[in-house]
Order: sequence, then structure tokens, then C-alpha cells
Amino acid sequence: MSESQLPPEPTLPWPRFAVLGAGAVGGYYGGLLARAGVPVVLIGRPAFVQAVQAQGLRLQTTTFDERIEVRAASDARAAAGADVVLVCVKSGDTEAAGVALRPHLGPETVVLSLQNGVDNAQRLARVLGRPVVPVVVYVAAGVEAPGHVRHHGRGELVLAPFAQAPWVQAALAHAGIPTTVSQAVPQALWTKLTINCAYNALSAIAARPYGWLWAQPGVPALLHQVVHECVTVAAAEGIALETTALQVEVERIATSMATQLSSTARDLLRGHPTEIDHLNGYVVARAQAHGLQAPVNQALQTLVHVLQAARAAAD
Repeated sequence: MSESQLPPEPTLPWPRFAVLGAGAVGGYYGGLLARAGVPVVLIGRPAFVQAVQAQGLRLQTTTFDERIEVRAASDARAAAGADVVLVCVKSGDTEAAGVALRPHLGPETVVLSLQNGVDNAQRLARVLGRPVVPVVVYVAAGVEAPGHVRHHGRGELVLAPFAQAPWVQAALAHAGIPTTVSQAVPQALWTKLTINCAYNALSAIAARPYGWLWAQPGVPALLHQVVHECVTVAAAEGIALETTALQVEVERIATSMATQLSSTARDLLRGHPTEIDHLNGYVVARAQAHGLQAPVNQALQTLVHVLQAARAAAD
């Protein structure tokens, strides 16, 4: 399917979805599907699940604030019978999620990776022993409290091609989720990784949102250096990125997501493990594999590790 084509009207009932890792991203997309009447179960942490079971999922967006009735469970067994599984766990949990999910997948179940980083679909596929569709997720959302997801902006998905894409796209479109299917997902994943490397760590270090960060002296130049390092490493990986376009996008996000606190910042504030080793740390590791250096990314990774250690020591 070309990127310009719209998904056709479904000739089958809506696919049954399971969302593994229902937090900010999984809760947002799962909530929209449930709100539209598409069958879905959210699989998440016990506190999140208990809140949803007790009072529904509170989904707060820029256009509505509602409580949505949706099935929720804390065990991967709830994915049994699903036609589509959206894997939304943190990058550090990818292999464990695959092990938990593997016994409950049907032979025709489609697995989509809606995760940060560029290698989660491949890692998940190795554990599951079956193809996994990589998806680029463009959404700003956060968990305000157990069972309460707040949407800050965007929400579109870019999917790599797969046989059942029209059926899945139709269900997502019915829920108001914009999607495209593209052969350029590897480039898009690296583009998103670059933007995450620019903002996530710094937002966590300062505990401040993107708009505030961009306004600080020296920060735009620092973020442009992060972009330069990522583009260089991506090129070594065989992925061509456009430096100028990325720098423009980084600046645009300072306005379009001015109030967004990064997921890394939220993890640090809550004492949760971060994805830093799969973001800036991934760029550092791939740079080293190619005999390159990524000093700004390495500094940001190290500072987040120091903050994690300091918080752990204080507890």
C-alpha cells in the first residue's frame, strides 16, 4: 500500500486488540480504540489495572476528558485470542515481555512494536520466533495517576508494511488514530531516536519541559550537536538522515510540545528504570561499534545514570 492510499472499509469485524504495557502510550491508543467500540484489553501494572477496573480509564486529551470502560488485566494471558497485539513496554522490558507473551499468541496474531529506540521489533521477534512489525509512534502522553492518561499532542503512527495492514489501519482510523504504511520506517525510527536523544535526557536532568529547555542559553547549540552525532552514527548504520531537517524539527518540537516532560524525566521522578541506554546509550554503543565517538550523547547518558544512582542512594 502506498503512503497516499487510505485504508479500505473493513470487510471483517474489527480486529481484537491487546495492549501489552498499558501506560502512557498503550493507555492512549488502547483508550481511543475502546472509546470507538473496537474490542481491546489493556495489560499493565497492577496499580494501573486496578484503577481501570474500578473506575474506567480516564483519558484526558486536548479535545475531551472522559472515563472509558475497557477491559484490563495484569497478566499476558489476557492477550490470548487477540488478532493484534500492541507491545508498548519500555525497551528494557522487551525480552521479558516477549517471553510472557509468546505462549498466548495465535498463529495469525499480528504483533506490533510501539516502542522507543530502533531495535525493539528485532529483539522482540527473536524472542517470539515470528515477525514483529516496527511502528514509529508520534505522541506526547503521560500517566498522571494510575488509570489516568493525559495526551499532550500528536498521535500518528507509521507502520512497516504487513499483510493485514488494511484491516488494522481501518480499525485505527475508526478510533481517530492517523496511520500510514511506509517502507521508510527504519529512517523514521532513527529520526525519532535522534529527537528523543536531543530532549529526553536533558529534560530528565533539568526536570523541565521542552519549551523551557529550548529557551535556555546554550541549549539549542547543544541539541544541534546531539543531532549531528546521531546523523553520523546513522550513516554508519546505512541510514541516511537530513541534518538540517532534523534541526528544524527539534526546534519545532520546542513549540509544539512545549509543556511535555520527557518519559525519561517521568521515570526518574518516579524512581523507575529509564530507557537511556536504548536512546543516547544506543547511539554511543553503535558509534563505538563503528570506531566513532558520540561525546555529547555519552555525557547525557552518564548524567542520567548519575541521577539514577543518586536517587537510589537517597532512598
